[in-house]
Order: sequence, then structure tokens, then C-alpha cells
Amino acid sequence: MQSGDVVHITGARPNFPKAAPVIAALAAAGVAQKLIHTGQHYDEALSESFFQILDLPKPDLNLGVGSGSHATQTAAIMVGIESAIGNSKPAMIVVYGDVNSTVAAALVAAKLGILVAHVEAGLRSFDLTMPEEINRKLTDQLSDLLLITSPEAKDNLEREGLGDREIFFVGNSMIDTLLAHLHEFDEKKIASKLNLDGDYAVATLHRPANVDELETAKDIVSALGQVSEQTQIILPLHPRGKESLMQAGLAKFDQIKVIEPLNYIDFISLVKGAKFVITDSGGVQEETTILKVPCLTLRPNTERPITITHGTNQLVTVSDLVKRVANLSPVKDVVPPLWDGTAGERIAAAIIEFLGRK
Repeated sequence: MQSGDVVHITGARPNFPKAAPVIAALAAAGVAQKLIHTGQHYDEALSESFFQILDLPKPDLNLGVGSGSHATQTAAIMVGIESAIGNSKPAMIVVYGDVNSTVAAALVAAKLGILVAHVEAGLRSFDLTMPEEINRKLTDQLSDLLLITSPEAKDNLEREGLGDREIFFVGNSMIDTLLAHLHEFDEKKIASKLNLDGDYAVATLHRPANVDELETAKDIVSALGQVSEQTQIILPLHPRGKESLMQAGLAKFDQIKVIEPLNYIDFISLVKGAKFVITDSGGVQEETTILKVPCLTLRPNTERPITITHGTNQLVTVSDLVKRVANLSPVKDVVPPLWDGTAGERIAAAIIEFLGRK
């Protein structure tokens, strides 16, 4: 690392589409940058082609921390980032979202007296049983520059005593990436590739509350099975989730097609062509809002309420899923404010302005 660099910390799949527009906008402004990939997630979907798809520079450093318990992973990321920074003094560390890499980087930066910017600050589910909620709250407390995707995030930050921090409403940089690649999303091509015929739905499940508790997983699998009697379900699964859901009886349902995780273009193409989506993912709630695909979120809460008020999302319980699928709400013809494809430029401008005053 060089003193004066803006250092971006990424590590999990959702971080990269958020970071790409910011890095591009700062590069266009001539800002010296470095990209550290913690390696929190690694699979073929995060191969070199993934960075090429997103027009992201290859990371300057991959810490390769891999999986592990929350404590093990967070500690390994902290040690790796501290070592990478060494005696240099970056101008700022930029963190994204709510994963362990996010809070680990913010902790290291704060301890070393380095400024922190948090992209996607202020989102709250108000559910401290979610590891991501803990990460969000801690990261915001440690951040100097809070970059928010939706207006209610500012209310959340003010409620937590952060109203005197630098808060900029910038919009959603992940949506920048989606809109930039909109012409590449080909639902017919991915349907042909997966041998899909007719209507289909997409399901994504990864939260421990849904896949790790066997009885809950059985209930979810049963509900998905009932839904699949009317509409085939395509279910991309990572190995851990696949093992859990197979134990819960997933293999009994012929109309649930389990596939390997897809790359970014293929996955969004699949979602774009779906009749509806069932998910527990925060990012998918946002992507379906822009793609105008009905989204049913299998959670009791969401840190992204704007996807309900200004989008296609609705929260559902497992017991209510079949009925809610049969009575899908009309898709709203609205878009959340500043989800317009230029959030990355606003984030870059906010960072440059903020650093110019330091």
C-alpha cells in the first residue's frame, strides 16, 4: 500500500457489484486506489472472469482467508488487512455492505486512525439475531463518512446518535452495475442453457435461520414443493445450503431444479426472466425491484424497506408462501430515488469532497 491511497476492501460476492462503479468513478477523477480482496468468499463465480465482467481491476492483494466461524474469519481478515497496510497511511478505507470483511476492515482502520467510508450505511433490520445487523451497526459507529442508499437510512443513523457524522444520500451503486449490464442480460439464452421450458421461478436461500435449522428447512422445502406444482423453481445452491436442504427432503420434488451457482450475468438473466423470485437475500430484493420481478422474501424483516414501498418486494412467512404466490401483488411502476445508474459518481464525489476538507 502507498500512503495517500484510497483502499477498497471487498470479500464477499455482493461487495463487488457495489464497488465496481465507485472504483471506476474515482479512477476517472485520477484518485490513486488499491483493491484488497479478503477472500471471505471464493468460488468459480469469483474467478478472474468475474472481475472482467464487472470491469473491475484485478485485486492488488487477496488475503485468502476462506471460510470459518464468525470469530475466526473476522480475526483472520483483521490480521491480514493490518499486515497489508503496514506502515503506510491510506487516505481512506472504503468498505461495502454488511459482511464480516466490512466490519473487520472498519475495526482495523479505526484502530490505526485511518478514515473509513461505509457504502450502504444506515440499513437496519432491527434484528440482532442476524450477524449482518451486528456488522452494520458496528461499521457505522466506526465510520467517518456514511454513504446511504435510501432516505430512511439517515433516520436510522440519527436514531443511533450519528446525525452529526458526514452523511451523504448517494443512491445504490449495485444498481449502477445492474443498469450498466442491462443489455447483456438474456433470459432466453439462460433458459435455453438450463433447458427450461415455460414459466419458472427462481429461489435463493442461504441464511442460517432458513437452511441450518432442520425443522425450518423442512417447512421451507415443503412449501417450495407445493409452489413448484404450479411453477417450476430454479434453485442455485452452494454446497453447504445444498447439503442442508437435501437433508430436509429437497430431492423429493422433481419440479425444483437445483443448479450450481451462476456467474453474475447468467444469474441476473435468470432472475430477469422469472415469473417471481423467492429469496432471503438483501441484494436480490434490490435487483428484482429494478427488474420489475415480483419478490417474496422469506424473512420476518428487511433492512431494505424501500424495496417494499418503492419496489416489487413483500415479506412472507413459510406458512403463507403458497397463498401469497397464488395472489401476487401487481408490480409497482416506481423506482427508488437515486437508483439511477450514477450512484458511483456521487460516492466518488462525496469521498473527494470529504478528503479535500481533511
